[in-house]
Parts: sequence; structure tokens; C-alpha cells
Amino acid sequence: MYKSILVPVDLDQESSWKKALPVAIDLAKNNGGTLHVLTVVPDFGMAVVGSFFPPDHAKNVLATVEKDLAAFVADKVPVGVSASSDVQQGTIYKEILRVADKLECGVIVMASHRPETKDYLLGPNAARVARHAKQSVFVVRDN
Repeated sequence: MYKSILVPVDLDQESSWKKALPVAIDLAKNNGGTLHVLTVVPDFGMAVVGSFFPPDHAKNVLATVEKDLAAFVADKVPVGVSASSDVQQGTIYKEILRVADKLECGVIVMASHRPETKDYLLGPNAARVARHAKQSVFVVRDN
């Protein structure tokens, strides 16, 4: 049913993958699918912010995150499960949607925290992905 499964993770937030990754792995195993583990490095926002960093800072950050994500996948995804890692830079929910479309994923599996009052007015990434994705979205609560 799901041959291509996207699971976005934040390597600095265990809650972003602790419960969602096992669900995504099970989907990949049960469907003979490929697991695509994605992390998104936020951009600087305004150009003036980027001007405070060395010219090669973004390149160095992406290279470090790519290495860290590959190690994460090697450590957390069992042998026998087809998996890839991907690092993108930009707005988190937009990159998740773009990569899911590009990889022709059938489902996006992601964690979401319990909503706070502020989330009802300005939705978190999981809410934005669920609203705008062409794919099915499996939201796994982290608590």
C-alpha cells in the first residue's frame, strides 16, 4: 500500500522521532516500502541575519547535518529496511511537502505535540503538513 514513506525528524528533538520512527519503520516493513528520513535546516530568514555568519557557514552546517542524519539512520533503522536520508534547508513544512511530492511518497509519518493555545491560531508544522499534503499523513502523538 505504501511503497514510499517519508518521516521528518529533528535530530535535536527526540520527541520528533521517538514514537513516529517506529511507526514509519513498521509501515516500510509491512509494505515492502522505502523509508525516507528527512530533516530540514531552517534558513536564516532575512538576508541581513545571514550576513552575520561566514560565507561558508550554511554549507558547513548542511554537511554536518547530512553526516549526523546518515549516522542516525544507520543507528535507528534496522538492517533489512530500505532507507535513505535527506537534508534540506528552508521552511520546515514547505520542505516536507516538497520532498514528499518529489519522492512520490504515499504517506508522511510525523510526530506532533499536544496543542497549546497558541497552536490554534498559528498551526505547528504537523498541522500545516496535514492540511496541505497530497499524501496521507499519519500524525503520531509524542505523549
